Amino acid sequence: MRQSLQPTTYNLIMFQHFDPVSDISFAGRHLPLLRAEMQKLKIDGFIVPHDDEYQNEYIPAYAERLMWVSGFSGSAGAAIVFADRAVIFVDGRYTLQVRQQTDGKFFAFEDLVDSPPDQWLADHAPKDARIGYDPMLHTRSGVAKLEAAAKKSGFTLVALASNPVDAAWKDQPARPLSPARPHTLDLAGKSSADKRQEIAGAIAKAGADAALITAPPSIAWLFNIRGQDVSRTPLPLARALQWKDGRATLFIAPEKVGNELPSFLGDEVDIRGEAELERVLEKLGAEGKSIAIDPALAPVKYATQLQNAGAKIVELTDPCALPRAMKNATELNGTRAAHIRDGAMVTRFLHWIATKAQDGSVDEITAAKKLEEFRASTGGLLDLSFDTISGAGANGAVVHYKVSTATSRKLSPGELFLIDSGAQYQDGTTDITRTVPIGAPTQEMRERFTLVLKGHIALATARFPAGTTGTQLDILARKAMWDRGLDYDHGTGHGVGSFLGVHEGPQRIAKAASAQALKPGMILSNEPGYYKTGAYGIRIENLIIVTEPQAIEGGERPMMSFETITLAPINLDLVASSLLTESERHWLNKYHARVRQTLTPLTPKDVADWLVHQTRSI
Repeated sequence: MRQSLQPTTYNLIMFQHFDPVSDISFAGRHLPLLRAEMQKLKIDGFIVPHDDEYQNEYIPAYAERLMWVSGFSGSAGAAIVFADRAVIFVDGRYTLQVRQQTDGKFFAFEDLVDSPPDQWLADHAPKDARIGYDPMLHTRSGVAKLEAAAKKSGFTLVALASNPVDAAWKDQPARPLSPARPHTLDLAGKSSADKRQEIAGAIAKAGADAALITAPPSIAWLFNIRGQDVSRTPLPLARALQWKDGRATLFIAPEKVGNELPSFLGDEVDIRGEAELERVLEKLGAEGKSIAIDPALAPVKYATQLQNAGAKIVELTDPCALPRAMKNATELNGTRAAHIRDGAMVTRFLHWIATKAQDGSVDEITAAKKLEEFRASTGGLLDLSFDTISGAGANGAVVHYKVSTATSRKLSPGELFLIDSGAQYQDGTTDITRTVPIGAPTQEMRERFTLVLKGHIALATARFPAGTTGTQLDILARKAMWDRGLDYDHGTGHGVGSFLGVHEGPQRIAKAASAQALKPGMILSNEPGYYKTGAYGIRIENLIIVTEPQAIEGGERPMMSFETITLAPINLDLVASSLLTESERHWLNKYHARVRQTLTPLTPKDVADWLVHQTRSI
């Protein structure tokens, strides 16, 4: 029986807006204001990270300091501003974008990976210069690198009591105060009390009295709460102290605490205002307590404050990070359900593109809005998991392209259209990329799409023993392209949360070295790509779950593998089947059979009929 997910009645309020959030004039207008504040503080240079006080990837509007200074709106980067020059650092995802948004007359461009700020300062900072930084925006590990650079170069690193960007930014938005809400057991799969006991054991084992938890995703996971302080990620901004006996103190703005939260958290959780944290840290230091902090996540200000007050610092990787990444059965079943729901809507969108958007009349914004409209029609869409990357033609070659009214272009015949998108549902977070032709694709497009597909399949079908890291698997996704002299400048896979961040650590699949072994229950993306500057971009992305080890007949060691949970057709008009091996064709046919079987009952008849052809065997 057909059970089509038909639109429900809802008020269509778009989560994504398309007005430009910055423009290339920002640098010329704002740098003089910042430099005036720097002069008041008697510093020669100032480091402007993208990070907020919580080390979030996606940050509230008030924390977009890097964008305000430079115009660059990407999710990773940094800048260093001197009285007479400035430099901005981005990684390979943003090489094109930063040059479009940041005026090269005011900023030099550097690679965040090859020449990070600390290394650049060691090589270029004037001797005896005073370089300021905000200790709430830098971690202990990050400042250690800056201090090493200062020792090498001879400049003085200055921790500032106030941020000069905040002083210069007269219309800076207010800090968010959205309510923190319970994430109930039927969704979380494990109570906060049980999680706190688990984490308490790790703290006691590390020899600490308590751990300072500063990462909002870990706080959301630990206390089974969610919020809306950060767009695209359901986070409440807060801090916490987790004690070794299982008790905890949650430091959160009083405005975020509703009537239901105290009873939900129970008597073992003390709720205090976030402003009280520094006073409590001073008291713990005076008592000589041993406090665990993650040097890569906690603001260096807190570590310094504890140490100066007399506390013993125990460096400990965020004890919530790994258990948060290893989803339990409830979370995995929820995300599977979310992906089926989401896949049906993405499939309806792909049908719309194939039938309504082939004549050049549709632009990137219209397409992004249409996809959000389909998702909203489920009645369960709570937010996007990131701003939809809707890139036609040359815009598709900008890896993290952000479409706006200033950049939107038509989906023109003879070009490729890349759509990378995701949704936040209460039972799961999705992330999917599909690349489709508008009109007839060229032979080059088909060949390079197929090379990307070969890499995607190689990773999807990987078998690997316990202890394997994502770094060791990354080459599987690149080999077919490397054989042709091609590559892509981003990671192959990132971790994904359970109604949390679409980018979640510690797991990842990338060239960059990672010591974190992949564990059963982890969710990652599988997204190799290819980008031809000025022409088109290609990416194929599904989410995958690391499975429990299974014996292989005749083998000696059990092997883990990946379960693909994203369901939507991969465009067969872009597949050069002669480049696929028999086993690769088998995987694609089997995947498409599953897509067809699962989604056909959930789609209208015209979409279902189209889906049959789109998932045909090749």
